[in-house]
Amino acid sequence: MGTDLKLEAVVVPVADVDRAKAFYAGLGWREDADFAFDNGFRIVQFTPPGSPASVQFGTAVTTAEPGSAQGIYLVVDDIEAARSDLTKLGVEVSEVFHPGAPGAQFVPGAANRAEGRDENAGSYGSFATFQDPDGNTWLLQEVTTRLPGRVTEATYESVEDLTAALQRAAAAHGEHEKRHGGEYDEQWPAWYASYMIADRTGQELPE
Repeated sequence: MGTDLKLEAVVVPVADVDRAKAFYAGLGWREDADFAFDNGFRIVQFTPPGSPASVQFGTAVTTAEPGSAQGIYLVVDDIEAARSDLTKLGVEVSEVFHPGAPGAQFVPGAANRAEGRDENAGSYGSFATFQDPDGNTWLLQEVTTRLPGRVTEATYESVEDLTAALQRAAAAHGEHEKRHGGEYDEQWPAWYASYMIADRTGQELPE
């Protein structure tokens, strides 16, 4: 299919719109809209930091039961740091865990949720969860390196995101220069560009 289909927003079913609004605002998510109409329809939209997609909730938005949205992914670079940030905001977040069996991340209280990060420190393998006041469940997942083909554009969502990418490239380039006798690399901008694109899109990193 040649037409782009970009996921823009996910509906989260809530019972109390103002309570939900206060919760997501308290997370530091950007409020994009709060429109109410005479017929009772109300739509509220928030966007998580660094996310290209948003969440919506309100009245007369969905027939789904409040709290029935489960396992909505929030991808983070550092699961421990993300958990710490949320905890400081007063959010009750689970301990970091990794699935002891396939799919355990989706089953609250499952015996197959093993404590701590993924044992191999692998990308996609470490999780933590939290809920909004209605019981809608969010699943934090640590992704440090994308699988090949998962990302086609080397885009960055924030200054912090780009800064982290530049820091990784700088560290890798330092090792690159060491392997070549420690000589100054006049072509470092091209090397940085190649590294950052490969890093972002899950391709083989240059040496």
